[in-house]
Amino acid sequence: QAQLYLNIYGYLVGKKVFILGSGDIGLIMARRMKLEGADVLGVAELMPYSAGLNRNIVQCLNDFNIPLYLSTTVKKIIGKDHIEKIVLAKVDDKFNFIDGTEMEIDVDALLLSVGLIPNADLLNNLNISYSRTKGPVVNQDLQTDVSGIFAAGNVLHVHDLVDYVVSEARDAAIGAYKYLKGELNNSGFEYSVISKNGISYVVPQKIYIDEANSKIPLKFRVARPFKNVNIYIKEGDKIIKKIFKNAIIPSEMEIINVDKSLFNKECHEIIVSVEEKNA
Repeated sequence: QAQLYLNIYGYLVGKKVFILGSGDIGLIMARRMKLEGADVLGVAELMPYSAGLNRNIVQCLNDFNIPLYLSTTVKKIIGKDHIEKIVLAKVDDKFNFIDGTEMEIDVDALLLSVGLIPNADLLNNLNISYSRTKGPVVNQDLQTDVSGIFAAGNVLHVHDLVDYVVSEARDAAIGAYKYLKGELNNSGFEYSVISKNGISYVVPQKIYIDEANSKIPLKFRVARPFKNVNIYIKEGDKIIKKIFKNAIIPSEMEIINVDKSLFNKECHEIIVSVEEKNA
């Protein structure tokens, strides 16, 4: 709503602003509010790491001297008729407040940037299955489990780069074209794609291997920051691809292209997982 008021209607929602949530939208709004003349007093993040891209932390917070408080959340809101103060507090690794860490800040607006949920209203009456991304379950052609309905972009899963959205939209359009030509049957050997061990989700969730292209893109995010890790793509217990990464973070979507020829149809599960090398 704060984005709507500022970007569309040109209204500031406050002059002394604090933001809860350090995802990319929260970081970008911090900079935008600052540029429009608001005093942005800080950004708090419940987790011990930011949920946004590193470049947004630098360009939106560091460049404007806006503090970022990690492992911190709002404990109390104070005010009568309107917000006057907030009380921040540190949290431990179980997200319990740590006594003695409270900090009171005078504000007249608290912006909540605590998660982006895909707007799938058009799909709600179609009896489509949803995944843990809050978007629809799709196959390798980005077709949902309702024949002829395709999904791409943030309605499917949240993207950090518009380049990926454009590429995904192109793939969905190609899938729709193939469907209209009668070339998609959703038949043949079917894999379920499963995320395990530090992977939040994987798209697509189904692969009909006989209808797939020669290279199959698997898109995913990790559940937390990792360093020095191997990413495994397995067909059941068999490793078919392994990639080493020096570092990987939840705010950056990863894409691994897997050769169709690597699949042997020995089981019906493709598993994506991450393991630290020193574990």
